[in-house]
Amino acid sequence: MSQFSEESLKPLGHQQLTTTLSAAVGLTVPANAIANGVTKAGARLALIRCETTSVRWRDDGTAPTTSVGMLLDVGETLWYNGDIQLLRFIRTAAGAVLDVAYYR
Repeated sequence: MSQFSEESLKPLGHQQLTTTLSAAVGLTVPANAIANGVTKAGARLALIRCETTSVRWRDDGTAPTTSVGMLLDVGETLWYNGDIQLLRFIRTAAGAVLDVAYYR
């Protein structure tokens, strides 16, 4: 993965995932996300915070399950620098909330 400087990041929007996490779901950069003239297509980083219940994620094109995938525990933060369209999440138990900030 490439390195990045937090000073050079341009925010593109926010998303919160809640009830949709009962099945594996992907992320969606907000349609109105524009920063310095760059549209959502420019998103290359996501800051993902697990708020209430653990989730699992995969980015290899296969959907995670409640028992298979990379675990993101409550209170943990993931800086994802890759193909955001391949990223999928699922909750491990009811009540999961993910907050996502998108950057270029």
